[in-house]
Amino acid sequence: MTKEIQRAGIPVIQVTNLTKIAEGMGSNRILRGNSVLHVFGDPTLPLPSEKAYREKRVEQALHMLEKTPPEGQHAIIEE
Repeated sequence: MTKEIQRAGIPVIQVTNLTKIAEGMGSNRILRGNSVLHVFGDPTLPLPSEKAYREKRVEQALHMLEKTPPEGQHAIIEE
């Protein structure tokens, strides 16, 4: 799905903890999520810390929209 959205000219960040699969499917901006069930959160943290964690991940994803993969590299993967 990300490839089709990008073909329409809309930049996409795929957030997943399955980065190798996302890369193999052709996503070019991939942000590793925390887990399959909680890609943008960490329920083991106290609520204020978890909110801060989520905000940091969203900000990281937004900053990735400004980047394009370097020449010869087909994906940006951030941990």
